[in-house]
Amino acid sequence: MPTLTPVRTGGALVDSFGRVATDLRVSLTDRCNLRCTYCMPAEGLSWLPQPELLTDEELVRLVRVAVSLGVTQVRLTGGEPLIRRGIVELVAQFAALDPRPQLALTTNGLGLDKLAAPLAAAGLDRVNVSLDTVDRAAFTALTRRDRLDDVVKGLAAAADAGLTPVKVNAVAMRGINVDSAPELLQWCLERGYELRFIEQMPLDAQHEWDRAAMVTQAELLERLSSRFALTPTAAQGRGSAPAQTWLVDGGPAVVGVIASVSAPFCGACDRVRLTADGQLRSCLFARTEDDLRTTMRAGASDEQLGAQMVRLMAAKKAGHGIDDPTFLQPDRPMSAIGG
Repeated sequence: MPTLTPVRTGGALVDSFGRVATDLRVSLTDRCNLRCTYCMPAEGLSWLPQPELLTDEELVRLVRVAVSLGVTQVRLTGGEPLIRRGIVELVAQFAALDPRPQLALTTNGLGLDKLAAPLAAAGLDRVNVSLDTVDRAAFTALTRRDRLDDVVKGLAAAADAGLTPVKVNAVAMRGINVDSAPELLQWCLERGYELRFIEQMPLDAQHEWDRAAMVTQAELLERLSSRFALTPTAAQGRGSAPAQTWLVDGGPAVVGVIASVSAPFCGACDRVRLTADGQLRSCLFARTEDDLRTTMRAGASDEQLGAQMVRLMAAKKAGHGIDDPTFLQPDRPMSAIGG
């Protein structure tokens, strides 16, 4: 856990260490149309009941309150956000907020071939597509769905719609895709996509996480360096950005690694998360949440909702504590928390 010195500062979504939350991750649904083995069982999970999910109006209201408190970027996540009905209109309403936040989307890419252009027209700025492998057999085994072609079409549509830079997120997994990491990078380079490898984190509440088996940033860089010359970018001091980046063969193309475990960036974290059922979380690994949905449905004013957000962020811990012996995985699976 990082060593941070408590400070006193006023206004906005500020914690006791002086970190300011400007990046809101909004989960639109806990459901997904893939069944990735590292995320959920083949039969899926016990989905949230419909009455517990935030309505479009409630989502827009909470995002508006967060923007009034200094949030400048909103990332739509899930589950799989593209299966949320009316997502294009939701994006349009978020884009109409004043001040207007930057709008991003994290998706598995299914359906993106049809929605990329409408989402861009509605105001979406960028997209990240999760794709762990381009080997068809490995993709089908990992996701339990033979849908690789659909993801590939979605990526191309995002690029055509101007949702650039199109980023590809790949969770590094031993025995699945770490050996083929250079091939995945080559595939992305040929198509103009920016690849981001992600260290696997303890986010599947149904399985024990083995840190010793995790593929680290150092191992990934060693694998990639067997084929490419990697040079740290000028942005290596990344601030609150989750990925450290390297120029590939002198650039301009880059590859990134999000090393949340081996090189955590908690000390500069600027994120806060809103789940699909209206729970506010100050950290991906938080063991507690604040129930904005109940407060809102009880008739709270925007000022009261804002004050609740401020209180939660003020109590944010110094770090996620993955390497602490007392660390406990979140009770909720990743699909319920939101990426």
